[in-house]
Amino acid sequence: MTSTESPSRPYDAFPVRIGYQVQPQHADYGQIRQTVADAEEAGVDIVFNWDHFFPLNGEPEGKHFECWTMLGAWAEATSRVEIGALVSCNSYRNPELLADMARTVDHISDGRLILGIGSGWFEKDYQEYGYDFGTAGGRLDNLAEALPRIEQRWSKLNPKPTRDIPVLIGGGGERKTLKLVAKHATIWHGFGNAETVAHKHAVLDRHCADVGRDPGEIERSVAVSESPEKVGKGLLDVGTRLFTVSSSGPSHDLGLLREWISWRDEQNQA
Repeated sequence: MTSTESPSRPYDAFPVRIGYQVQPQHADYGQIRQTVADAEEAGVDIVFNWDHFFPLNGEPEGKHFECWTMLGAWAEATSRVEIGALVSCNSYRNPELLADMARTVDHISDGRLILGIGSGWFEKDYQEYGYDFGTAGGRLDNLAEALPRIEQRWSKLNPKPTRDIPVLIGGGGERKTLKLVAKHATIWHGFGNAETVAHKHAVLDRHCADVGRDPGEIERSVAVSESPEKVGKGLLDVGTRLFTVSSSGPSHDLGLLREWISWRDEQNQA
């Protein structure tokens, strides 16, 4: 059986969930806060932001807000949705500090934080804020060092997190990133069509076997930019269960998100 076919896999047992990445660029914070409230009211499962210091598209010096202070505000402003960064850059904070920040937002939100984390890639952030950009391989090595430190810090904090904080790792590198997912993550987030995602799932499953991890423990997530009628079934058939729509300011459009929420409800009732 090839990786592009659709076998029954243990991670298929996860319910379908929908995420919404509110990209915190080109908008005033009041607009962002209202978008988060509207997404929660619409029935989304998770609201994400991202961890950058400048816009990634549009006017490069446009309006932009910082990730983790915003997550603390979202923890108070929402009541049901999970929240997190898609993803937090490992390079920008000491791992112990990030663990404590995550634990704090976990408590503020009554246990609704997801720690999304990645190795970092946007060179302008590094240059402007004084971080060493280094190499892609070096940044991944740093992430590999940081993840166990984060886990260890959570075990030492008082009070401890309200739950085992879910760890989402973003990235599709087959040799290093997916191995880190197998060791540390509860959610893997990637990009691509059904064939690409199926291949990544197969690689991740092999890494899980190598480290003695049940692949069924890892929820499979993907970014989507088309309607569920076009791409939903294909991604669902290869094991994807978390589908995340992104939207940028100043006008965060919830139209596509509402389509995916309706599709989610149909799948979960089937």
